[in-house]
Amino acid sequence: MGNTVTTTIELTKSGDTYTLLTTSTFKNTTISFKIGEEFEEETADGRKVKSTIAIEGNKLIQSQKGDKNSVIAREFSADEVKAVSVAV
Repeated sequence: MGNTVTTTIELTKSGDTYTLLTTSTFKNTTISFKIGEEFEEETADGRKVKSTIAIEGNKLIQSQKGDKNSVIAREFSADEVKAVSVAV
């Protein structure tokens, strides 16, 4: 099912706070965060996690800690965003 979902990602910055809006045919999510600061998040599948996001070049690297730990790497280019999620 995950491979059939169409997703739009919008990343904005206001001061030192980023907002990541993910819109899909399945569910919409919004997270606001500061780089390197832990925050609470509810994932698209309803899990409660604590996340920290870092910037590495043109990538946002998100570490999620909860019942299932994972890392999501989002790589931004001029015409697309590639996201890879790995359980750790």
